[in-house]
Amino acid sequence: MSTALARYFKLAERDTTARTEVLGGATTFATMAYIVVVNPAILAFAGLPVGPSTVATILVAVFGCLLMGLYANRPIAVAPYMGENAFIAFGLTAITIAGVPVTWEQRLGAVFVAGVAFLVITLVGVRAWLARAVSPSLKHSFAAGIGLFLALVGLYETRVVASFVEGVPAAAVQAAGSPLLGRPAVPLKIGNLHDTKVLLAVGGFLLTAVLLTHRVKGALLLGIAATAAAGYALGHGAAPHAVVALPFTGDYSLAPIALKLDVSGVLTLGFLPVLLTLFLMSFLDTLGTLVAVGAAGDMLDEDGNFPDPQKPMLVDAAACVFASVVGSSTSGAYIESATGVKEGARTGLAAVVTGLLFAVTLFFIPLVQPLQTMAYAYGPALVAVGVLMMGAVRRIEFDDLTEAVPAFVTIVMVVFTYNIANGLTAGLVAWPVLKVLVGRGREVRPGAAVLGLMGLSYYVFGLTH
Repeated sequence: MSTALARYFKLAERDTTARTEVLGGATTFATMAYIVVVNPAILAFAGLPVGPSTVATILVAVFGCLLMGLYANRPIAVAPYMGENAFIAFGLTAITIAGVPVTWEQRLGAVFVAGVAFLVITLVGVRAWLARAVSPSLKHSFAAGIGLFLALVGLYETRVVASFVEGVPAAAVQAAGSPLLGRPAVPLKIGNLHDTKVLLAVGGFLLTAVLLTHRVKGALLLGIAATAAAGYALGHGAAPHAVVALPFTGDYSLAPIALKLDVSGVLTLGFLPVLLTLFLMSFLDTLGTLVAVGAAGDMLDEDGNFPDPQKPMLVDAAACVFASVVGSSTSGAYIESATGVKEGARTGLAAVVTGLLFAVTLFFIPLVQPLQTMAYAYGPALVAVGVLMMGAVRRIEFDDLTEAVPAFVTIVMVVFTYNIANGLTAGLVAWPVLKVLVGRGREVRPGAAVLGLMGLSYYVFGLTH
Protein backbone atom coordinates (compact mmCIF):
# COMPACT_ATOMS: atom_id res chain seq x y z
CA MET A 1 0.00 0.00 0.00
CA SER A 2 2.75 2.44 0.94
CA THR A 3 4.56 1.64 -2.30
CA ALA A 4 1.42 2.35 -4.30
CA LEU A 5 1.00 5.68 -2.49
CA ALA A 6 4.60 6.59 -3.15
CA ARG A 7 4.20 5.88 -6.84
CA TYR A 8 0.85 7.63 -7.23
CA PHE A 9 1.90 10.82 -5.44
CA LYS A 10 5.51 10.68 -6.73
CA LEU A 11 6.95 10.99 -3.23
CA ALA A 12 10.51 10.04 -4.15
CA GLU A 13 10.48 12.31 -7.20
CA ARG A 14 9.57 15.26 -4.99
CA ASP A 15 11.99 14.28 -2.24
CA THR A 16 9.43 13.64 0.50
CA THR A 17 7.95 10.79 2.54
CA ALA A 18 4.46 9.65 3.49
CA ARG A 19 5.10 10.64 7.12
CA THR A 20 6.13 14.15 6.08
CA GLU A 21 3.05 14.51 3.88
CA VAL A 22 0.71 13.37 6.67
CA LEU A 23 2.29 15.85 9.07
CA GLY A 24 2.02 18.63 6.50
CA GLY A 25 -1.62 17.85 5.76
CA ALA A 26 -2.50 17.77 9.47
CA THR A 27 -0.72 21.09 10.00
CA THR A 28 -2.66 22.72 7.18
CA PHE A 29 -5.91 21.42 8.64
CA ALA A 30 -5.09 22.80 12.08
CA THR A 31 -4.38 26.28 10.69
CA MET A 32 -7.55 26.51 8.60
CA ALA A 33 -10.11 24.55 10.66
CA TYR A 34 -11.46 27.88 11.91
CA ILE A 35 -13.36 28.12 8.62
CA VAL A 36 -15.84 25.56 9.99
CA VAL A 37 -16.85 28.13 12.60
CA VAL A 38 -16.37 31.41 10.75
CA ASN A 39 -17.79 30.73 7.28
CA PRO A 40 -21.29 29.68 8.42
CA ALA A 41 -21.35 32.56 10.91
CA ILE A 42 -20.67 35.03 8.09
CA LEU A 43 -23.07 33.41 5.60
CA ALA A 44 -25.81 33.55 8.23
CA PHE A 45 -25.98 37.28 7.49
CA ALA A 46 -27.00 36.38 3.93
CA GLY A 47 -29.85 34.26 5.28
CA LEU A 48 -28.33 30.78 5.07
CA PRO A 49 -29.23 28.58 8.08
CA VAL A 50 -26.18 27.85 10.22
CA GLY A 51 -26.52 24.05 10.63
CA PRO A 52 -26.83 23.20 6.92
CA SER A 53 -24.28 25.88 6.06
CA THR A 54 -21.74 24.24 8.37
CA VAL A 55 -22.21 20.89 6.65
CA ALA A 56 -21.87 22.56 3.26
CA THR A 57 -18.68 24.34 4.32
CA ILE A 58 -17.10 21.07 5.41
CA LEU A 59 -18.24 19.21 2.29
CA VAL A 60 -16.69 21.85 0.04
CA ALA A 61 -13.39 21.53 1.92
CA VAL A 62 -13.49 17.72 1.65
CA PHE A 63 -14.33 17.81 -2.06
CA GLY A 64 -11.76 20.48 -2.91
CA CYS A 65 -8.91 18.99 -0.88
CA LEU A 66 -9.42 15.46 -2.19
CA LEU A 67 -9.68 16.67 -5.79
CA MET A 68 -6.57 18.82 -5.39
CA GLY A 69 -4.64 15.89 -3.94
CA LEU A 70 -5.84 13.10 -6.20
CA TYR A 71 -6.05 15.04 -9.47
CA ALA A 72 -3.60 17.94 -9.27
CA ASN A 73 -1.18 16.25 -6.81
CA ARG A 74 -0.45 19.51 -5.03
CA PRO A 75 -0.16 20.09 -1.25
CA ILE A 76 -2.79 22.83 -1.40
CA ALA A 77 -6.03 22.79 0.58
CA VAL A 78 -9.30 24.10 -0.84
CA ALA A 79 -12.25 25.56 1.09
CA PRO A 80 -14.72 28.47 0.95
CA TYR A 81 -12.77 31.70 0.65
CA MET A 82 -12.51 34.36 3.30
CA GLY A 83 -13.24 37.66 1.58
CA GLU A 84 -15.59 36.16 -0.98
CA ASN A 85 -17.86 34.95 1.83
CA ALA A 86 -17.88 38.49 3.22
CA PHE A 87 -18.81 39.81 -0.22
CA ILE A 88 -21.65 37.30 -0.49
CA ALA A 89 -22.94 38.13 3.00
CA PHE A 90 -22.28 41.86 3.34
CA GLY A 91 -21.29 43.21 -0.08
CA LEU A 92 -24.64 42.37 -1.66
CA THR A 93 -26.83 43.50 1.24
CA ALA A 94 -27.55 47.00 -0.06
CA ILE A 95 -27.85 45.99 -3.72
CA THR A 96 -31.26 45.68 -5.32
CA ILE A 97 -32.00 44.32 -8.79
CA ALA A 98 -35.06 45.97 -10.33
CA GLY A 99 -35.91 47.22 -6.84
CA VAL A 100 -35.78 43.75 -5.28
CA PRO A 101 -33.07 42.74 -2.73
CA VAL A 102 -30.68 39.97 -3.76
CA THR A 103 -31.81 36.65 -2.23
CA TRP A 104 -29.42 34.06 -0.87
CA GLU A 105 -30.59 31.69 -3.60
CA GLN A 106 -29.45 34.24 -6.19
CA ARG A 107 -26.16 34.64 -4.39
CA LEU A 108 -25.57 30.90 -4.71
CA GLY A 109 -26.62 31.15 -8.35
CA ALA A 110 -23.97 33.82 -8.87
CA VAL A 111 -21.37 31.53 -7.32
CA PHE A 112 -22.42 28.76 -9.72
CA VAL A 113 -22.22 30.98 -12.80
CA ALA A 114 -18.83 32.32 -11.70
CA GLY A 115 -17.61 28.75 -11.15
CA VAL A 116 -18.72 27.65 -14.63
CA ALA A 117 -17.03 30.73 -16.07
CA PHE A 118 -13.82 29.78 -14.22
CA LEU A 119 -13.95 26.30 -15.73
CA VAL A 120 -14.42 27.60 -19.25
CA ILE A 121 -11.76 30.29 -19.18
CA THR A 122 -9.32 27.96 -17.43
CA LEU A 123 -9.76 25.26 -20.06
CA VAL A 124 -9.15 27.73 -22.90
CA GLY A 125 -6.21 29.43 -21.12
CA VAL A 126 -7.83 32.85 -20.71
CA ARG A 127 -7.78 32.77 -16.93
CA ALA A 128 -4.00 32.59 -16.71
CA TRP A 129 -3.71 35.23 -19.47
CA LEU A 130 -5.83 37.71 -17.55
CA ALA A 131 -4.09 36.97 -14.26
CA ARG A 132 -0.65 37.62 -15.76
CA ALA A 133 -1.85 41.01 -16.99
CA VAL A 134 -2.59 42.33 -13.49
CA SER A 135 0.17 44.40 -11.93
CA PRO A 136 1.85 42.69 -8.95
CA SER A 137 1.29 45.82 -6.87
CA LEU A 138 -2.40 45.74 -7.68
CA LYS A 139 -2.65 42.05 -6.76
CA HIS A 140 -1.08 42.77 -3.38
CA SER A 141 -3.43 45.72 -2.84
CA PHE A 142 -6.39 43.38 -3.36
CA ALA A 143 -5.13 41.19 -0.52
CA ALA A 144 -4.45 44.16 1.76
CA GLY A 145 -7.82 45.77 1.06
CA ILE A 146 -9.75 42.57 1.69
CA GLY A 147 -7.72 42.02 4.85
CA LEU A 148 -8.70 45.43 6.19
CA PHE A 149 -12.30 44.78 5.20
CA LEU A 150 -12.35 41.53 7.17
CA ALA A 151 -10.77 43.32 10.12
CA LEU A 152 -13.48 45.99 10.01
CA VAL A 153 -16.18 43.30 9.86
CA GLY A 154 -14.63 41.62 12.89
CA LEU A 155 -14.33 44.86 14.84
CA TYR A 156 -17.90 45.86 14.03
CA GLU A 157 -19.39 42.47 14.83
CA THR A 158 -17.66 42.40 18.21
CA ARG A 159 -18.69 46.00 18.89
CA VAL A 160 -15.11 47.09 19.46
CA VAL A 161 -16.05 49.57 16.74
CA ALA A 162 -19.64 50.82 16.63
CA SER A 163 -21.80 53.05 14.47
CA PHE A 164 -21.71 56.68 15.56
CA VAL A 165 -25.50 56.67 15.89
CA GLU A 166 -25.62 53.52 18.02
CA GLY A 167 -27.32 54.38 21.30
CA VAL A 168 -28.23 57.87 20.06
CA PRO A 169 -31.93 58.84 19.93
CA ALA A 170 -33.19 59.04 16.34
CA ALA A 171 -34.29 62.64 16.83
CA ALA A 172 -30.69 63.64 17.54
CA VAL A 173 -29.55 62.66 14.06
CA GLN A 174 -32.80 63.23 12.17
CA ALA A 175 -32.80 65.76 9.39
CA ALA A 176 -34.98 68.77 10.21
CA GLY A 177 -38.51 68.31 8.95
CA SER A 178 -37.72 64.86 7.55
CA PRO A 179 -38.49 61.36 8.77
CA LEU A 180 -35.07 60.27 7.50
CA LEU A 181 -31.87 60.18 9.50
CA GLY A 182 -29.32 62.82 8.66
CA ARG A 183 -25.65 62.18 8.04
CA PRO A 184 -23.85 61.72 11.37
CA ALA A 185 -20.83 63.86 12.15
CA VAL A 186 -18.59 60.78 11.91
CA PRO A 187 -19.55 57.30 10.69
CA LEU A 188 -17.88 55.17 13.38
CA LYS A 189 -16.79 55.37 16.98
CA ILE A 190 -15.11 53.16 19.54
CA GLY A 191 -17.42 50.67 21.23
CA ASN A 192 -18.40 50.38 24.86
CA LEU A 193 -15.21 49.25 26.57
CA HIS A 194 -17.17 48.51 29.74
CA ASP A 195 -19.11 45.79 27.89
CA THR A 196 -17.84 42.36 28.92
CA LYS A 197 -18.25 40.99 25.39
CA VAL A 198 -16.17 43.80 23.94
CA LEU A 199 -13.44 43.12 26.48
CA LEU A 200 -13.61 39.41 25.67
CA ALA A 201 -13.10 40.24 22.00
CA VAL A 202 -10.08 42.41 22.77
CA GLY A 203 -8.62 39.70 24.98
CA GLY A 204 -9.33 37.06 22.33
CA PHE A 205 -7.48 39.07 19.73
CA LEU A 206 -4.46 39.56 21.99
CA LEU A 207 -4.40 35.83 22.80
CA THR A 208 -4.60 34.95 19.10
CA ALA A 209 -1.79 37.40 18.33
CA VAL A 210 0.41 35.79 20.99
CA LEU A 211 -0.29 32.30 19.62
CA LEU A 212 0.45 33.46 16.08
CA THR A 213 3.67 35.10 17.24
CA HIS A 214 4.80 31.79 18.72
CA ARG A 215 3.66 30.01 15.54
CA VAL A 216 1.34 27.70 17.43
CA LYS A 217 -0.45 25.32 15.07
CA GLY A 218 -4.15 26.12 14.91
CA ALA A 219 -3.69 29.52 16.57
CA LEU A 220 -6.91 30.98 15.15
CA LEU A 221 -9.05 28.02 16.19
CA LEU A 222 -7.45 27.91 19.65
CA GLY A 223 -8.08 31.63 20.06
CA ILE A 224 -11.75 31.19 19.16
CA ALA A 225 -12.17 28.24 21.54
CA ALA A 226 -10.40 29.91 24.46
CA THR A 227 -12.36 33.16 24.08
CA ALA A 228 -15.63 31.25 23.83
CA ALA A 229 -14.76 29.27 26.97
CA ALA A 230 -14.04 32.47 28.87
CA GLY A 231 -17.29 33.98 27.63
CA TYR A 232 -19.24 30.90 28.66
CA ALA A 233 -17.71 31.02 32.12
CA LEU A 234 -18.90 34.64 32.40
CA GLY A 235 -22.42 33.73 31.27
CA HIS A 236 -22.18 34.93 27.68
CA GLY A 237 -22.60 31.70 25.75
CA ALA A 238 -24.29 28.35 25.51
CA ALA A 239 -22.68 24.97 25.99
CA PRO A 240 -22.82 22.43 23.12
CA HIS A 241 -25.99 20.36 23.29
CA ALA A 242 -23.98 17.36 22.13
CA VAL A 243 -20.49 16.35 21.02
CA VAL A 244 -21.26 13.95 18.18
CA ALA A 245 -24.14 13.95 15.69
CA LEU A 246 -24.90 12.36 12.35
CA PRO A 247 -24.54 14.79 9.44
CA PHE A 248 -27.25 15.18 6.79
CA THR A 249 -30.04 14.66 9.33
CA GLY A 250 -32.18 16.98 11.47
CA ASP A 251 -30.56 20.37 12.00
CA TYR A 252 -27.65 19.25 9.84
CA SER A 253 -29.67 18.29 6.80
CA LEU A 254 -28.56 19.92 3.55
CA ALA A 255 -32.14 19.98 2.26
CA PRO A 256 -32.78 23.66 3.14
CA ILE A 257 -29.88 24.92 0.98
CA ALA A 258 -28.61 22.20 -1.38
CA LEU A 259 -29.72 22.63 -4.99
CA LYS A 260 -31.57 25.82 -4.01
CA LEU A 261 -29.42 28.07 -6.17
CA ASP A 262 -31.24 30.45 -8.51
CA VAL A 263 -29.22 30.44 -11.73
CA SER A 264 -31.80 31.94 -14.09
CA GLY A 265 -32.31 34.84 -11.68
CA VAL A 266 -28.70 36.00 -12.05
CA LEU A 267 -28.43 35.70 -15.82
CA THR A 268 -29.45 39.30 -16.27
CA LEU A 269 -27.62 42.49 -17.15
CA GLY A 270 -28.25 43.82 -13.67
CA PHE A 271 -26.26 40.99 -12.11
CA LEU A 272 -23.20 41.56 -14.29
CA PRO A 273 -21.36 43.62 -11.63
CA VAL A 274 -21.92 40.85 -9.05
CA LEU A 275 -20.64 38.16 -11.40
CA LEU A 276 -17.73 40.35 -12.43
CA THR A 277 -16.73 40.87 -8.80
CA LEU A 278 -16.83 37.16 -7.92
CA PHE A 279 -14.86 36.44 -11.06
CA LEU A 280 -12.14 38.97 -10.28
CA MET A 281 -11.83 38.10 -6.61
CA SER A 282 -11.61 34.37 -7.10
CA PHE A 283 -9.19 34.11 -9.97
CA LEU A 284 -6.83 36.62 -8.39
CA ASP A 285 -7.06 34.90 -5.00
CA THR A 286 -6.10 31.57 -6.52
CA LEU A 287 -3.21 33.03 -8.46
CA GLY A 288 -1.85 34.79 -5.39
CA THR A 289 -2.22 31.67 -3.26
CA LEU A 290 -0.39 29.48 -5.76
CA VAL A 291 2.52 31.91 -5.89
CA ALA A 292 2.66 32.32 -2.09
CA VAL A 293 2.50 28.57 -1.39
CA GLY A 294 5.00 27.86 -4.15
CA ALA A 295 7.40 30.38 -2.67
CA ALA A 296 7.06 28.79 0.77
CA GLY A 297 8.18 25.44 -0.65
CA ASP A 298 10.69 26.66 -3.27
CA MET A 299 8.38 25.32 -5.97
CA LEU A 300 8.42 28.37 -8.26
CA ASP A 301 10.29 28.41 -11.56
CA GLU A 302 13.09 30.80 -12.44
CA ASP A 303 10.55 33.47 -13.49
CA GLY A 304 8.71 33.28 -10.17
CA ASN A 305 5.71 31.45 -11.64
CA PHE A 306 3.93 28.44 -10.18
CA PRO A 307 4.66 25.51 -12.52
CA ASP A 308 1.75 23.88 -14.34
CA PRO A 309 -1.02 25.96 -12.71
CA GLN A 310 -3.71 24.54 -15.00
CA LYS A 311 -4.73 21.61 -12.79
CA PRO A 312 -4.95 23.58 -9.51
CA MET A 313 -7.01 26.24 -11.29
CA LEU A 314 -9.36 23.59 -12.67
CA VAL A 315 -9.74 22.17 -9.18
CA ASP A 316 -10.75 25.47 -7.61
CA ALA A 317 -13.19 26.10 -10.48
CA ALA A 318 -14.80 22.69 -9.93
CA ALA A 319 -14.90 23.31 -6.17
CA CYS A 320 -16.63 26.64 -6.78
CA VAL A 321 -19.37 24.94 -8.80
CA PHE A 322 -19.71 22.23 -6.15
CA ALA A 323 -19.95 24.87 -3.40
CA SER A 324 -22.89 26.59 -5.07
CA VAL A 325 -24.72 23.29 -5.50
CA VAL A 326 -24.42 22.21 -1.84
CA GLY A 327 -25.04 25.74 -0.55
CA SER A 328 -21.83 27.63 0.21
CA SER A 329 -19.79 30.55 -1.09
CA THR A 330 -16.98 30.71 -3.61
CA SER A 331 -14.11 28.36 -2.81
CA GLY A 332 -10.51 27.98 -3.83
CA ALA A 333 -6.90 27.41 -2.79
CA TYR A 334 -6.09 28.41 0.80
CA ILE A 335 -3.03 30.42 1.77
CA GLU A 336 -2.86 28.43 5.05
CA SER A 337 -1.53 25.58 2.92
CA ALA A 338 1.84 27.31 3.22
CA THR A 339 2.07 26.08 6.82
CA GLY A 340 1.91 22.47 5.67
CA VAL A 341 4.39 23.15 2.90
CA LYS A 342 6.79 24.64 5.43
CA GLU A 343 6.52 21.34 7.34
CA GLY A 344 7.81 19.61 4.20
CA ALA A 345 4.63 18.71 2.27
CA ARG A 346 5.23 18.59 -1.47
CA THR A 347 2.52 16.34 -2.92
CA GLY A 348 -1.22 15.86 -3.08
CA LEU A 349 -1.07 13.32 -0.27
CA ALA A 350 -0.96 16.23 2.16
CA ALA A 351 -4.13 17.71 0.63
CA VAL A 352 -5.83 14.31 0.88
CA VAL A 353 -4.97 14.13 4.59
CA THR A 354 -6.41 17.62 5.10
CA GLY A 355 -9.59 16.60 3.29
CA LEU A 356 -10.01 13.45 5.36
CA LEU A 357 -9.60 15.41 8.60
CA PHE A 358 -12.33 17.80 7.46
CA ALA A 359 -14.51 14.76 6.73
CA VAL A 360 -14.09 13.62 10.34
CA THR A 361 -15.35 16.99 11.61
CA LEU A 362 -18.71 16.29 9.95
CA PHE A 363 -19.54 14.12 12.96
CA PHE A 364 -18.51 16.75 15.56
CA ILE A 365 -20.50 19.77 14.37
CA PRO A 366 -22.47 20.13 17.65
CA LEU A 367 -19.19 20.68 19.45
CA VAL A 368 -18.32 23.78 17.43
CA GLN A 369 -21.74 25.15 16.52
CA PRO A 370 -22.21 27.36 19.62
CA LEU A 371 -19.08 29.25 18.57
CA GLN A 372 -20.87 30.45 15.43
CA THR A 373 -23.25 32.60 17.49
CA MET A 374 -20.51 34.14 19.63
CA ALA A 375 -19.31 37.17 17.68
CA TYR A 376 -16.90 38.06 20.48
CA ALA A 377 -15.21 34.68 19.92
CA TYR A 378 -14.98 34.44 16.12
CA GLY A 379 -14.68 38.19 15.45
CA PRO A 380 -11.06 38.39 16.69
CA ALA A 381 -10.15 35.66 14.17
CA LEU A 382 -11.37 37.91 11.35
CA VAL A 383 -9.20 40.74 12.65
CA ALA A 384 -6.23 38.36 12.91
CA VAL A 385 -6.74 37.20 9.32
CA GLY A 386 -6.74 40.87 8.37
CA VAL A 387 -3.38 41.32 10.09
CA LEU A 388 -1.91 38.39 8.17
CA MET A 389 -3.27 39.66 4.84
CA MET A 390 -1.90 43.17 5.44
CA GLY A 391 1.62 41.83 4.94
CA ALA A 392 0.95 42.15 1.22
CA VAL A 393 1.36 45.93 1.52
CA ARG A 394 5.14 45.47 1.72
CA ARG A 395 5.19 44.27 -1.89
CA ILE A 396 3.43 47.31 -3.34
CA GLU A 397 5.82 49.57 -5.30
CA PHE A 398 5.19 52.80 -3.41
CA ASP A 399 8.17 54.48 -5.12
CA ASP A 400 6.30 54.27 -8.44
CA LEU A 401 3.14 56.37 -8.15
CA THR A 402 1.59 54.72 -11.21
CA GLU A 403 1.60 51.55 -9.11
CA ALA A 404 1.05 53.11 -5.67
CA VAL A 405 -1.94 55.28 -6.55
CA PRO A 406 -4.12 52.49 -8.03
CA ALA A 407 -3.12 50.24 -5.12
CA PHE A 408 -4.07 52.95 -2.64
CA VAL A 409 -7.36 53.60 -4.45
CA THR A 410 -8.14 49.88 -4.26
CA ILE A 411 -7.52 49.64 -0.52
CA VAL A 412 -9.36 52.78 0.54
CA MET A 413 -12.35 52.10 -1.69
CA VAL A 414 -12.72 48.58 -0.30
CA VAL A 415 -12.60 49.78 3.30
CA PHE A 416 -14.24 53.21 3.23
CA THR A 417 -17.15 52.20 1.01
CA TYR A 418 -17.52 48.90 2.90
CA ASN A 419 -17.59 47.10 -0.42
CA ILE A 420 -14.96 44.79 -1.90
CA ALA A 421 -16.29 45.18 -5.45
CA ASN A 422 -15.90 48.97 -5.39
CA GLY A 423 -12.23 48.68 -4.49
CA LEU A 424 -11.19 45.94 -6.91
CA THR A 425 -12.89 47.52 -9.88
CA ALA A 426 -11.63 51.01 -9.01
CA GLY A 427 -8.05 49.73 -8.95
CA LEU A 428 -8.44 47.86 -12.23
CA VAL A 429 -9.73 51.04 -13.87
CA ALA A 430 -7.21 53.41 -12.27
CA TRP A 431 -4.11 51.37 -13.17
CA PRO A 432 -4.32 51.47 -17.01
CA VAL A 433 -5.79 54.98 -17.04
CA LEU A 434 -2.92 56.39 -14.98
CA LYS A 435 -0.32 54.54 -17.07
CA VAL A 436 -1.75 56.08 -20.24
CA LEU A 437 -2.04 59.59 -18.78
CA VAL A 438 1.64 59.70 -17.76
CA GLY A 439 2.82 58.39 -21.12
CA ARG A 440 3.51 54.80 -20.11
CA GLY A 441 0.68 53.20 -22.02
CA ARG A 442 3.03 50.60 -23.49
CA GLU A 443 3.10 48.90 -20.07
CA VAL A 444 -0.61 48.15 -20.31
CA ARG A 445 -1.09 44.61 -21.57
CA PRO A 446 -4.22 43.73 -23.55
CA GLY A 447 -5.45 41.67 -20.59
CA ALA A 448 -5.14 44.67 -18.27
CA ALA A 449 -7.12 46.78 -20.75
CA VAL A 450 -9.85 44.13 -20.85
CA LEU A 451 -10.02 44.02 -17.05
CA GLY A 452 -10.08 47.83 -16.93
CA LEU A 453 -13.06 47.92 -19.27
CA MET A 454 -14.79 45.24 -17.21
CA GLY A 455 -14.19 47.32 -14.09
CA LEU A 456 -15.50 50.44 -15.84
CA SER A 457 -18.68 48.59 -16.75
CA TYR A 458 -19.27 48.04 -13.04
CA TYR A 459 -19.64 51.79 -12.57
CA VAL A 460 -21.47 52.44 -15.83
CA PHE A 461 -24.25 50.07 -14.83
CA GLY A 462 -24.73 52.13 -11.66
CA LEU A 463 -25.09 49.30 -9.11
CA THR A 464 -22.30 50.50 -6.83
CA HIS A 465 -23.04 51.32 -3.22
